[in-house]
Amino acid sequence: MASTQARNQNRNRPTKSNSARTKRQNDHKKRLVALGMDEATVAAMNPKDVRTKLKHPAKVAKECAAKDS
Repeated sequence: MASTQARNQNRNRPTKSNSARTKRQNDHKKRLVALGMDEATVAAMNPKDVRTKLKHPAKVAKECAAKDS
């Protein structure tokens, strides 16, 4: 009889490393800056807000264009 660890492959998945998470978050912030958001504003945002903004990039670009005008 196999153990639970051997049967359930989802429990054997590798964990995310901190360096990979940091790199991914920095990439997300760079994407927001490329869309036109202010760097200081993006730096003050938490990672969850950054991901939420990136779900609708056209909307973010439109908001940033309206602020600049």
